Amino acid sequence: MGKDYTEAQKRAAVKYLSEKTDDVRVRVPKGTKDRWKAAAAESDKSLQRFIIDAVEAAIAEGEAYIE
Repeated sequence: MGKDYTEAQKRAAVKYLSEKTDDVRVRVPKGTKDRWKAAAAESDKSLQRFIIDAVEAAIAEGEAYIE
């Protein structure tokens, strides 16, 4: 399947990602990622979904500062 990925598909994917998403990088101490991945797996979520849900929950509960 990977060998059938055309240049047009690649350009479309890059365009979509640049127009529709923001990129956020989080640097954490060694070992943190493994703990987060384990917690995400226990919740049957991807690490990305686990982090997004945690941040959104903090915002909804008023635990985060928002301008």
